[in-house]
Amino acid sequence: MRYVNDEASRRLYTEFLSRHERCNFQQSVEWARVKSCWTNEIVLAEDSQGNITGGLSILIRKIPFFGNLMYSPRGPVCDTDDADALRQLTEGAELLAWKYNAMALRMEPDVSSSDGTFRSIMEDLGYTVREAYRAEDMIQPRQVFRLNIRDKSAEELWTGFSAKLRYNIRLAQRRGVTVREASLPASLPLFYSLLEQTGRRDRFLVRPLAYFQRMWQELGPEHMSLLLAYVGDEPIAGIIPIHYGNKTWYAVGASSDRHRDTMASYLLQWEAIRRAVARGDAVYDLRGVLEKADISNGLYLFKSRFGGDLTEFIGEVVMAYRPIAYRLFRLAAKIYRPLRDRAITRRRCRAQTAPVPEALPHPATGSGVCSSMSA
Repeated sequence: MRYVNDEASRRLYTEFLSRHERCNFQQSVEWARVKSCWTNEIVLAEDSQGNITGGLSILIRKIPFFGNLMYSPRGPVCDTDDADALRQLTEGAELLAWKYNAMALRMEPDVSSSDGTFRSIMEDLGYTVREAYRAEDMIQPRQVFRLNIRDKSAEELWTGFSAKLRYNIRLAQRRGVTVREASLPASLPLFYSLLEQTGRRDRFLVRPLAYFQRMWQELGPEHMSLLLAYVGDEPIAGIIPIHYGNKTWYAVGASSDRHRDTMASYLLQWEAIRRAVARGDAVYDLRGVLEKADISNGLYLFKSRFGGDLTEFIGEVVMAYRPIAYRLFRLAAKIYRPLRDRAITRRRCRAQTAPVPEALPHPATGSGVCSSMSA
């Protein structure tokens, strides 16, 4: 076990992450730099020859009154049945907990809920596996739609789409919608204006423009792009795909209050999928759906039409180093978060010139709420 502590080890870790089947951009060095308000530490597991067998990128942040919290979005990255790698990563994280006086390590792994081997290993190591189903209990979405595009052509994928999806894509084209790759970072303010409209309409919190500019600074141009949909010369919707390793993620989406009937979001997704196929990716990740995994959930309905698999992750995996402090923190967060969100929503509504309709999941958003990108 060792840590990433210089440029050479960062390069080796990045190479390992990019090649690994379980690669996730939120475990990358670049993503840790995006989360600039957190301290980042990366633990590496090694075999007897010194080859990297696992990695765990940890974000560390001071929580007022409670101490430091260690959080690993979609970590660890290793074979899920590799008990030795998971043991090394656990030992490395424990040393960091002592260093930072952390109350807990919280992970939401990119591991299926059906992976009993991983669950058993983690519980034997002392972790608690918590199957939190409520969206407000999770930082990352518990369920995502993933489209398997490995060694498939765009034509093969097209035939796997629902008839309604193919109709909507053709309808967008008939109604004059075109999709263009935007120049970055110059087009970010334009995309952000669409995102603000989406946030007001669907009542979710929107990060400041500077956050997306920092994303481009750290991830672009290799790992981040921006697609915009137009009617004539008017931009009406956009999405940010993130590319890393063998996957593309639908990270953030936005749409105008105008031309809602053009089905632009469907055409945008189709163009992003075609580009992922051209990259040679194995997976196009449509990211999260809300709690109800059925057609009464508009976001679920939208994403299910692409013919992907609904992947349910194992949930929250926690090592509590100071259990009482962590329990109190969770209780306080459960009380504080709804109060904060309601206060922000009230301020936003007062600032509007017209009433906002009841919030509904909108297919232009990656997970229904921007908080899915929170860490």
